[in-house]
Amino acid sequence: MEGHAFPRLFCALRFPAATLDVLEAWQSEHLSGRVVLREHVHVTLAFLGRTPAAGLEAVGGELRRSAAATGGGIVLRARRYRETGSVGMIELEDVGARSARLAATLHEGLERLGVYRREQRPWLPHLTVLRFRRRPGLHPPLPELGAFSPSEAAVYHSVLRPTGAQYEVLESYALGG
Repeated sequence: MEGHAFPRLFCALRFPAATLDVLEAWQSEHLSGRVVLREHVHVTLAFLGRTPAAGLEAVGGELRRSAAATGGGIVLRARRYRETGSVGMIELEDVGARSARLAATLHEGLERLGVYRREQRPWLPHLTVLRFRRRPGLHPPLPELGAFSPSEAAVYHSVLRPTGAQYEVLESYALGG
């Protein structure tokens, strides 16, 4: 993060290679345009935006505590494909609402630190799989991911580039401690 006094940070869930393999194959078969690369696929828990670099340790500590408190066992399933004004996403079913509890615990902790303000809309677990300027109006079948679980939670640095945002994992933590 050298040279970034106020990096753009976010906290997210990461996924194992087997899940990403299935998703990547599905993207190449059913999507066209700017597909989200496998190394950038994640479920955002909290987007902090520009945050003082000196606060990274506290943000990481809060994510570590929240991830440990989940007790692990987050299970997700693909629910539907949906397009917004600029992205195609797969909305996820949060079996047992464990990822929602993780997100709520993290939001509370980050708010106490003064580095986060909750969005007005409810948190929605989803995978962004496609980016576009004009909505393509796709109706692909869902990827056959079955029930899958995140491999870890991570603090990311988002760097804006002409080719799109690039994400770098700064810290990662096991779920459930």
